[in-house]
Amino acid sequence: MKYLNIEIKARCAAPDRIRRLLLEHKADFKGTDYQTDTYFKVPHGRLKLREGNIENSLIFYNRPNQPEPKDAQVSLYHCQPDAALKTTLTSALGVLVEVKKKREIYVIENVKFHIDEVEDFGSFIEIEAIDLDRTIGREKLLEQCQKYMDLFDIRDMDLVSGSYSDILLNLKKLS
Repeated sequence: MKYLNIEIKARCAAPDRIRRLLLEHKADFKGTDYQTDTYFKVPHGRLKLREGNIENSLIFYNRPNQPEPKDAQVSLYHCQPDAALKTTLTSALGVLVEVKKKREIYVIENVKFHIDEVEDFGSFIEIEAIDLDRTIGREKLLEQCQKYMDLFDIRDMDLVSGSYSDILLNLKKLS
């Protein structure tokens, strides 16, 4: 399945406030997922295997490293956790990095929200305005993303440009 996302990631100093706002706006709480994302070495974009108790998938995506709302071209394959798949991908490509997180998943219409507690580097909020069948359009997705950034009072200085894999790799370089 291929689709378009407009998304942001931001540091989150007040996850309880975000939770409260989501519930006030009738967000559907999908649950808390304990995820391991294994990123593989690929020549362009990012390829990760997500293993969780709610979400499990192989995800390839291209998106610019910029803090503001960004387009992400996503290819997603839903799968069940499978040691053979991970071993095959590891053997073929090599592992770049592994990210472990606790993720609370909320949804309002076509917009997904993640409140993430990422092992070794703290709390984050992600907003993903998703156009699964390409009927919503990029402009509407941008409007939705901005609406929730405003609601959550996300400031430019809170925005994160890269992925969790980039943050973890940079932390490892500094150690």
